[in-house]
Amino acid sequence: MDKEELAEKLAAELGFEFDSISKAYIIKLLEKELNEYKYGESAEYIRLLCGYLFCLGDRSDIPLIKKAKYDLNMDVGCMIDGEWLQSLENGGKEDAANGIRSREEIIADFVRYYGNAG
Repeated sequence: MDKEELAEKLAAELGFEFDSISKAYIIKLLEKELNEYKYGESAEYIRLLCGYLFCLGDRSDIPLIKKAKYDLNMDVGCMIDGEWLQSLENGGKEDAANGIRSREEIIADFVRYYGNAG
């Protein structure tokens, strides 16, 4: 199964009721993927996992999302939305001057994107 299929399967399994998704499970999956990532693989699965962490909204996950964005390679880094990090850092507030939408708008985009996948 390739990484796009893995991302589709996980999104279908977990859905988007973020209150019922285990943060520990997402962290475990992301840490495993970061450790096993091979250069040239699709970053879609890593992106999905980081997106779930963003949607769960815990500032303590910022370092892990940054690790995914900045520590592997530029291709992976480009897949992880910097707006997710900025939103977590600023408490989810809209910051039009810096091009940051509200947390709710960003989550709605995430759900639209992955909810329509497949």
